[in-house]
Amino acid sequence: MSRLTRTDLSALPAYVPGAIVPGAIKLASNEVPYGPLPGVVEAVAEAIAGSHRYPDMGVVALREAIAARLGVDADRVATGCGSVALTEHLVKATCQEGDEVMFAWRSFEAYPIITAGAGARAVPVPNDAGHGHDLDAMAAAVSARTRLIFVCNPNNPTGTALTREQLDGFLDKVGPDVLVVLDEAYREFVDDPAVPDGVTTYGDRPNIAVLRTFSKAWGLAGLRLGYLVAAPEVAAAVRKVTTPFSSSGVAQAAGLAALAADDEMRRRVALVVAERARVAEALGKLLPDGVAVPPSQANFVWLPLGEQTAAFARACAEAGVIVRAFHPEGVRVTIGTPEENDTFLAAARSALA
Repeated sequence: MSRLTRTDLSALPAYVPGAIVPGAIKLASNEVPYGPLPGVVEAVAEAIAGSHRYPDMGVVALREAIAARLGVDADRVATGCGSVALTEHLVKATCQEGDEVMFAWRSFEAYPIITAGAGARAVPVPNDAGHGHDLDAMAAAVSARTRLIFVCNPNNPTGTALTREQLDGFLDKVGPDVLVVLDEAYREFVDDPAVPDGVTTYGDRPNIAVLRTFSKAWGLAGLRLGYLVAAPEVAAAVRKVTTPFSSSGVAQAAGLAALAADDEMRRRVALVVAERARVAEALGKLLPDGVAVPPSQANFVWLPLGEQTAAFARACAEAGVIVRAFHPEGVRVTIGTPEENDTFLAAARSALA
């Protein structure tokens, strides 16, 4: 029997989402636990009434609102079905077969999957000893075929973040002919002033694109909405390869409503950041000698447990807490409510005893 699909995809791992277990506390998908922002449910309900019509394919109102918030022109903004969809569109817009896409590893799980799916070649560069991007090694790995570099800042799943000084040096080494994508899905949780805002800091560089999402701090993970800010020609190319009508009318309405609740978003982010510090400090007292929680600038923490990873995740699940295991490297734990975090810490105390 002849093969009807690409043979190389058989070796490609599937994306693994955070598990959903009825009755358990889910700290596996980096969601914010406080529900939709004020006005979102009402906006969604109103938009549903028009669901028999196609949405605005140009996403004009939302793109203009995003542009106004960031102080950029709307022609620099492209939207997608979550920022993960935009990573796929970026690879499609920049790479032909055999071109290279570089990223740190471990970093966002979708990067190698999307790269292979587009027929490009993935170039993963191992993280440094601090569980972050090894920018010197990444710069040295750039070749004539490198078309795209993903820099996840803060990095998922380790939470580590790069400073402006580090990024400036890296970008100068890479040069202007490679598109560098700053994946800032967790930007709203950053409280270290040394970590730059990609839009304001590098907006004048034509080879920089910045990814953001409504799935995390803005609480719209279930509606799938993300955006990109780039030079007009890059944003236009991304819009050209985007699946038509992929940003639904409901998602667009929800995004506009969420943007109008900026103060509440910031209040909730402050709660998460405070809990992040508390959880990290508590875990630091539980981990064995030689193992430390890397400083996180996201809404999760990373436990580099190595071969203990799978056993720790199982112990948490038995205690009713679902975390995200990346065996045999480590465990990523989303910051939940104080009560959820207390339950997790109790499970971690037992698992690490």
